[in-house]
Amino acid sequence: MSTGTQIHQQTDPTDNQLGQSLACSPLTDLMQQDVGDGLSEKKSIEEVLAGAELAPAQSLWTTEASGSVQLRMDELCPEQPITVHQMFTNSVQKYGKLTALASKKGNKWEKVTFLEYYHLSRMAAKGFLKLGLERFHSVAILGFNSAEWFIAAVGTVFAGGIVAGIYTTNSPDACFYVANDSRANVIVVENQKQLDKILEIKNELPHLKAIVQYSGSLKEKLPNLYSWEEFMGLGLEVSDQELDEVICSQKANQCCVLIYTSGTTGSPKGVMLSHDNITWTAHHASRAGDMQPAEISQESLVSYLPLSHIAAQIYDLWTGIQWGEQVTFAQPDALKGSLVDTLREATPTAHMGVPRVWEKIMEKIKEGISRCGYMKRKLVTWAMSVSLEANQRLTKDEKSFLFTLADSLVLQKLRAELGFSNCVKFFSGAAPIGSQTLQFFLGLNIRLYEAYGMSESSGPHFMSGPKAYQFSSCGKVVPGCQYKLVNVDGDGIGEVCFWGRNVFMGFLNLEDKTKEALDEDGWLRSGDLGRVDEDGFLYITGRIKELIITAGGENIPPLPIEDAVKQELPIISNAMLIGDKRKFLSILLTLKCTTNPETTEPTDILSLEAVEFCQRLGSQSTKVSDILGGKDKLVYQSIEEGIARVNSKATSNAQRIQKWTILGKDFSIVGGELGPTMKLRRPVVLQIYHGEIESFYKD
Repeated sequence: MSTGTQIHQQTDPTDNQLGQSLACSPLTDLMQQDVGDGLSEKKSIEEVLAGAELAPAQSLWTTEASGSVQLRMDELCPEQPITVHQMFTNSVQKYGKLTALASKKGNKWEKVTFLEYYHLSRMAAKGFLKLGLERFHSVAILGFNSAEWFIAAVGTVFAGGIVAGIYTTNSPDACFYVANDSRANVIVVENQKQLDKILEIKNELPHLKAIVQYSGSLKEKLPNLYSWEEFMGLGLEVSDQELDEVICSQKANQCCVLIYTSGTTGSPKGVMLSHDNITWTAHHASRAGDMQPAEISQESLVSYLPLSHIAAQIYDLWTGIQWGEQVTFAQPDALKGSLVDTLREATPTAHMGVPRVWEKIMEKIKEGISRCGYMKRKLVTWAMSVSLEANQRLTKDEKSFLFTLADSLVLQKLRAELGFSNCVKFFSGAAPIGSQTLQFFLGLNIRLYEAYGMSESSGPHFMSGPKAYQFSSCGKVVPGCQYKLVNVDGDGIGEVCFWGRNVFMGFLNLEDKTKEALDEDGWLRSGDLGRVDEDGFLYITGRIKELIITAGGENIPPLPIEDAVKQELPIISNAMLIGDKRKFLSILLTLKCTTNPETTEPTDILSLEAVEFCQRLGSQSTKVSDILGGKDKLVYQSIEEGIARVNSKATSNAQRIQKWTILGKDFSIVGGELGPTMKLRRPVVLQIYHGEIESFYKD
């Protein structure tokens, strides 16, 4: 088992060089060069560094936007460092005629090839230069996923700026924080709703020079406000030579992307990512997940998760360029119900969701099954039980005839209804996923491959995939990366620390926070607790900050207990364990309910699954309010019994739940209890439900 001083790594015997450092000439000149696939003979690290055009750097980290860093290059990751522009031109040579982006406008699909995408990004870059974008200042992008979002992001990097995504759910104050901290010269917004937020704060932003709106017509013509068409036209006034000079000045160890953390425990932190962070990770992490280069088979995916989050940005945007993937954009109301329509039309080969998205899909499927007639319901239940057993006991190559029958007769049709008829890789990331959800999807013959990492590691540091899978594991370390466990306890659990070319440059303008995140040797502290089995698979057991330390001094990770409660009680939507510095554990519970399709707010109406749970008990409740305050004794008794079953498996008395309560409303992004990727914001919940929590401990 690992100790705090052992370093673990994984090499990829099939791995090739990223490609040679390309000249900074325009694409037409690059077409004359033989970039190759990096099959040149291996060079020493010293030779690679000597040939790389890097900015001078004295340290592994910096907190200045204009700073540069030493790269974590060693024999495990000796690839030539390249910029985003070099990655793109490399891809255009291979994939130029392939479709890169697909958007549905009205009833018509608009498609953009990689060559067109590259030229549009150059036009956007020229537009930003015309608007006065300064080197290492940001372009902040505030809007739902779209071709314009991608083109603005790539154009920003080409123009020497830094991309800073802003969550569409942010308040004007939260938008101000990102735009001000990143010294935004330009803010790109989706529509009038997002524009109104910026108009409210624009006079307080000293570096802001222009605003660009990419969707819908401008309601009012204001100074320095441009439509997308007007903005793209500005590029005609800037020469190729001027842009190429800016591109030539860029170095792989300089910043090009800012990812702002969710700020659940204070102000958001700007995670600075270099060109090398982006290009190296786009190449290596995706291959660990078995994403294929387009020359083998073009991957297709649907973009719908927030691009201001590292998971979607690295998976949708940068990896899409690296491997020539076709990215189809979902509609802005994707998470309100239209996502499945886009999936059915696009039929992606790979799909990524955060745990809450997979849970919502699971709930919808369960509702659909419950509405089926008796015989069909029995058939689906049988097929799912056969699939679950086959997936848990056997390898993919050892499935029985019974399983093949169940899959072809029932499960293939179910997957097709979800838009997954061509999908062979399903990923989950950004938060821990419950075993109940994993098992449900195994019943559909869908293995959810978990990825584990953080913004500060440019996304995944560990990846599951078809070649690296264990149930409830986050997979193995990405080839070329390393990890170590520190402060390992008797159960082999310690803090997971990262090393690799994917480790960030530092937090913008936050030296103390950067020093906290990195140890004295430059290893990134994750703040997560985990263990690694003898085959190298990582299992995350909790977060150090979330660890509950009771008044009696016992350390209790909340996730396993919360997961167990939800598994015992299918009526429970969210469960949050309480007990830090307390004499005993208590738990806050919310019930599964429907959501308002317009506002996404949870309603008082129970979900179909919750109603069926009640009916099995003999209860007639159809609303949350029918149950609250002990009104429904049958449901309360059932919850009490479920918690007793969880307690019976506790390893000590301190890990038993003593008190519980049902809250009046489910957690949501709108309510503030969930972050933009639907991750539980524990400090916020503690604030909002302070009264309920204190009532547990009054006596």
